[in-house]
Amino acid sequence: MDLRTEVLEDRFVRLEPFTPALEAEVRAALDCDPDAWDIMVGAAYGDHFDGWWASALAAMAAGSRIAFAVRRKADGAVIGTTSLYEIKPDYRRCEIGSTFYRPEARGGAVNPACKRLLLGHAFEAGAVRVEIITDAINPASGAAIRKLGARDEGVLRKHKITWTGRIRDTAQFAILDEDWSAVRARLDERLAAFA
Repeated sequence: MDLRTEVLEDRFVRLEPFTPALEAEVRAALDCDPDAWDIMVGAAYGDHFDGWWASALAAMAAGSRIAFAVRRKADGAVIGTTSLYEIKPDYRRCEIGSTFYRPEARGGAVNPACKRLLLGHAFEAGAVRVEIITDAINPASGAAIRKLGARDEGVLRKHKITWTGRIRDTAQFAILDEDWSAVRARLDERLAAFA
């Protein structure tokens, strides 16, 4: 698996790998909705942003993550972030996550467009497994992941500790290479409805 750090785009979004030039736009996009950050492993709004940003850049330098700014094509605004991370070339697997969209960008074409691009990039690079995880107390996120066509693989108990100190159970999902053609067709059909 050879995941390259490059721009990914379709007619809805442009995913731009983090660079220092994007820092201010990403900061502005994430500095909202504190309640949404409460259930995340790490926070990236307000005073939390600098440490989060530095950690993302360090993981990119180490080759374990590709963090993207999500730019909405309709108006050119950066409206969130998403990542390919836990990149394990030897096992040909990675995760999609660290995803946050501004409230006004939720519920439309942005999330399926991002997932279509990220999944396509991973499987075209030779991945055999792409994982997507979420907090088990977030049923809306779990439903959105199932809607992608990912398979539910159960709950990892006491899997992570969030930035607030809460011990989190994690709902685990995955899409395998043999699932990709059906998942891709489903995503393409969903995105065609937004044309």
